[in-house]
Amino acid sequence: MSRAQLALRVSDLEASITFYSKLFGADPAKRREGYANFALTEPPLKLVLIEGEPGEETRLDHLGVEVESTDQVTAATTRLRDAGLATFEENDTSCCYALQDKVWVHGPGEEPWEVYVVKADADTLGKSADPRATGDGCCTGRAAEEAPSAAGCACG
Repeated sequence: MSRAQLALRVSDLEASITFYSKLFGADPAKRREGYANFALTEPPLKLVLIEGEPGEETRLDHLGVEVESTDQVTAATTRLRDAGLATFEENDTSCCYALQDKVWVHGPGEEPWEVYVVKADADTLGKSADPRATGDGCCTGRAAEEAPSAAGCACG
């Protein structure tokens, strides 16, 4: 089963966990320092909460589609490239306390999307290496450097 992912950067992780637990009637599937996620079947959603700076409003960190296998990530990569979109692949990368294979693509407003598979748990928060990340990127607390244009991206 595939499911959509919504990753939010929140200023109060505990208050957010309490709220989303009540909203979805479920406890987080994973909790780590500065991080929690809800792996929901109804609705099919992976909600990721990443602790941000105190006092900041909640904001979108990134979007994604969680799939079941590396073959599905590879198929998505091929489909996106064939559609003329610039992609950036990461294999065996640690992000959001998980070992993942993924491909990144950006929407017309530079919103970052990932298609990814979780291969195993990881002990560290990790971060994405997406060179086109326009915000903090997956699971990081630092702003990314200026992103290259899609035409100049050496994504491959």
